[in-house]
Amino acid sequence: MYSGPREWDAEAYDAVSDPQFGWGMEVLERLELHGDEHALDAGCGSGRVTEQLLARLPGGRMLAVDGSEAMIEKARERLGGRASYLVADLTELEIEERVDLVFSTATFHWVLDHERLFARLHAALRPGGRLVAQCGGEGNVAQHAEAIETVASRPEFARHFGGAVAMWNFAGPEETEARLRAAGFAEARCWLEPKPVMPEDPLRFTMTATMVPQLANLPEELRLPFAEAVLEASPRPLTLDYVRLNIEARVPAR
Repeated sequence: MYSGPREWDAEAYDAVSDPQFGWGMEVLERLELHGDEHALDAGCGSGRVTEQLLARLPGGRMLAVDGSEAMIEKARERLGGRASYLVADLTELEIEERVDLVFSTATFHWVLDHERLFARLHAALRPGGRLVAQCGGEGNVAQHAEAIETVASRPEFARHFGGAVAMWNFAGPEETEARLRAAGFAEARCWLEPKPVMPEDPLRFTMTATMVPQLANLPEELRLPFAEAVLEASPRPLTLDYVRLNIEARVPAR
C-alpha cells in the first residue's frame, strides 16, 4: 500500500528538493556501473536524480516509474525521449521486460507494505540484478512527526484524519534486510545515515516535501493553518532530523 498522495505539485517539489537531490547523488556516486544497464528508477519524482543516473548509462536504457502523473510529466519534460515512463504504484508494479538495476531514492518510506514492495521489485529484476536505494529510515524527522501528531489532534483538524496521521514507513536496517531476504534477494545490506536539514523556507519546504499526505487529507482552507501550527509547535530554527535508510541487495544469479 502506498501512503503518500496520488498527485504532487511537481513544479514546487522540483524547486525545493535540493536535499533529496544531494542524497540521491551520494547514492549514485557509490553505484558501480558498466554503462549499458537497463535501469528502473522506482519513484523517479521530477527526474532530477534520474537524469544524472541516465548520464552514466550511455549504452543503457531507463524506465522512470512514479505513482504521480504530475511527477512523470515533469520527468518527461526533463528527459524527453531518453527514457520510457510508467505511472504505477510500486506495490502493483508489472513490467514487460526485467531490468538489471532498480534504483530508488526518497520513495520507499511512502510505501507501507515493504514485503509486497520488495517482492514486486525482485520480480522486476533479472537474475543477478541489483537493488540500490535510499529512503527515510528509523527515527526519520522524529521531532517533526511529533509536532504533526500534536497539531493533528486538535479538534479543528482531528476529524479529517480518522486516526491515521503519520503516513510513513520508517523502517530499520535489520528488519529491512530480513524483508529483502524473504522476498528472494541475496547479499542484502542496509544501514542508517543521519542527514539533518535546516530549510531556508521552512513553510514552503514542509508543505511541499514533508506534510504532503497530511495536507491532502485537509480541505483547502485548513492546509495553511495546519502547516503554520506545526511550525509553531516545532523547535526554532527548524531543523529536520532526517535519517536515511540505505539499501543494497542482489537477486541470485542462476
